[in-house]
Formats: sequence, structure tokens, C-alpha cells
Amino acid sequence: MTVTHDEKVVREFSKQAAGFADPARNAAFTRHLDRLVHFMEPELDLEDVVLEVAAGTALVSRAIARRVRHVTALDLTPAMLTEGKRDADHAGLTNVTFTRGDATALPYLDRSFTLVVTRFSLHQVADPEAVVKEMARVSRPGAALIIADLIRPDGIDGDPDRIERLRDPSHGTALTESQIADLVTASGAEVKRAERFEYTRPLDPWLEFSQTPDDVAAQIRRELQDELDGGPATGMRPSKPDGVLHFTHTYLFQQAIVG
Repeated sequence: MTVTHDEKVVREFSKQAAGFADPARNAAFTRHLDRLVHFMEPELDLEDVVLEVAAGTALVSRAIARRVRHVTALDLTPAMLTEGKRDADHAGLTNVTFTRGDATALPYLDRSFTLVVTRFSLHQVADPEAVVKEMARVSRPGAALIIADLIRPDGIDGDPDRIERLRDPSHGTALTESQIADLVTASGAEVKRAERFEYTRPLDPWLEFSQTPDDVAAQIRRELQDELDGGPATGMRPSKPDGVLHFTHTYLFQQAIVG
């Protein structure tokens, strides 16, 4: 039986859902959350009606909930939403709604939200163009559209997506900054500002978080070490500070205004 990409996403993130709720294991995802909220700050308003697309456990929704009127967190994976709602209830957040839905076919009328955000989703979905178009469609004129994602830096050698898919079969394709900007422009929004930064992280916790099978994890370690020893480029930009194998991701925060 053929497994669809959406089914891969639900399968992989159902396995990882508990990890997203554990701050000790989820440090890489929460590390840059404050930075994203700060990036979004100029757009946040007490009257905002916000949608977080492909929200996972709704980290962004929960971080901004007390600064806006209402946030809807939409995701494809029920286990992720369950973890997020549990944490929102524990925090006493009463203005966050959790909804299961498809980011490529949002169940909302046109011009429903004053701010729409997605974080770490475009590299995961099968059709990022459809996601961005849907985000723009449900945004009111003048609304801010925020995309935060893993990107492929220009000019790197190797195929990082291949390694990413070995680690997590639901990984799609990491786009470049210009490709994301083109999707946003095609949706009818205008890019206003962007922030890029790199994050060098240890390899083993990343593999453990996704519950990558031991043999596959060993293959990934071997390929990154081979690159350090002069072998083929993986695109993961490995390093070994203090004798521990690391790799480097590049992240993008991009803000646009919907016309």
C-alpha cells in the first residue's frame, strides 16, 4: 500500500508529539521561540485574530495568546494538538482554539484573520505553494503573514534533504530564501523584512528526538564523519567542537503584508 506524504507526517509527528511537550527534549524548537515572538512583535495587536498554520503543539500560539484577541492553532496530527491543548489548559489560556485540518485546504472563509503565521512547516509539506496561497487567502487585506522555516542556504554542496529524509521520512524539501519569497509574492503578499541566522546543533539529540532507527542513525553519523575526513559533501555542514559531532541549520523569519 502506498503511503501518502500526509500519512508520513502524521505517523512521524505522532511519534514525536510527547517530545515536543518536554522542554528538556524540545530545547531546539523552543530555543528560538522568543526570537520569533520578538520578530513578530511589531505586528501583534490586542485586537488581532490569529491563525497558526501547521501549528504542531501550538508553541507560537501559546506564546502570543495573551497579547492578541484569539488564536486558532491548526495542525494535521491529532497527537500534537492534544499535547498543545493540555499545555494551554494548564497555563489557563482560554483564547486558543485547537483544530485538526489540512494546511493546503484551510477550513476558513476568505479574509478571516488579521495575522497568519507558520513555523517549521514549509520544508515538511508536500505542496508549500498551496500552503502559502491558503495563508494569504484567509488573511484580511493589510494582514501580516509570517513564515519561519528551515531553509537551504545558497551555494552549499551536497543534498541535505536526503539526510533529513533519512532521519525523518516526512521531511519534504528545504526551500531557499528566494524561493519562499517567490511563493509569498505569487500569493499576492509583499515581503517587507527578513531575518536569517544559523544554528549549529549536536547530532545525537536530533536523531534521538525523531526516534531514527539505530542503523539509519549510524549511517548518518558515518556520512557526516566521512565529510569531515574529506569525503563527499552532505550539505549538513558538519563540525566536531570538543569532539562531538554537530551539524548546521539555517533558519529564516520572513514577514509580508497581504494586499
